[in-house]
Amino acid sequence: MELAAGMAAEGHHAGWFANRIVTTGRLPLFCFFVAFLVSFALIRLSVRMIRAQVRWWPGNVTPGGMHVHHMVFGVVVMFLAGVAGLAAPVQNLDWRAGAAAAFGVGTALVLDEFALILHLRDVYWTSAGRVSIDAVFIAAAVTALLLVGVIPVGVDTAASVLGKSSDTRAATSLLLTLALLFTLAAITLLKGKIWTGLFGLFLFPLLIVGAVRLARPGSPWARWRYQNKPHKRARAARRERRWRQPVVRFRVRLEDFVSGLQDRPDPKPISQPEKSKSK
Repeated sequence: MELAAGMAAEGHHAGWFANRIVTTGRLPLFCFFVAFLVSFALIRLSVRMIRAQVRWWPGNVTPGGMHVHHMVFGVVVMFLAGVAGLAAPVQNLDWRAGAAAAFGVGTALVLDEFALILHLRDVYWTSAGRVSIDAVFIAAAVTALLLVGVIPVGVDTAASVLGKSSDTRAATSLLLTLALLFTLAAITLLKGKIWTGLFGLFLFPLLIVGAVRLARPGSPWARWRYQNKPHKRARAARRERRWRQPVVRFRVRLEDFVSGLQDRPDPKPISQPEKSKSK
């Protein structure tokens, strides 16, 4: 009985994967997602082992004394995977999935050092390096939403309009939808709510909430609109202390758990044992 139940459960999972991933054409996206997460976990493990100066772990790549960051390898892998994906036959799902997996590997290597690209200096182990973890979280979350079938607002409408280019009413509806979407997104971003604005593109109610609620203190919206409204500034500051700061502290702890402690001095170099003097 237990064996039969196990086989039935396995068949159910296989059927779900085939119906929701393979049949819908999301196998390349699934391969990208898995390769991205695994590669990010491995590269973070590697840099933490290097930072801890584990003797048996391979060190940095330093030909001629020059430190080659892993984002360089990521760019090369992304280029090769992108060309392979473009050259893949449309009907060859295995080829496209393989190219997508390789692209996920390259993306993980690049985004793990996104902060270095942004600041054009090595900030990997500083608080500024947390931008890389934010970029990885955002990329993983957006990919997961697409994988489960959540698409950006207006995509279905745009696809229907492109299929009916002579339908003036559909085109007008699309333009109004996009105008509303980008207006709410712009207001949300100006209010300093980056995550809400991003995920609101997929979950439209978030944009409404972000655009209606108070702006964050220090945001462009607060500087422009709350100058002569001290009560709103005070409410925004209280809300920031009560709701956002605990979330930020949790996010920082999570990022430190994932990436390793930031702004912590590196361990001292491992001293080599002194050779005994010959008598």
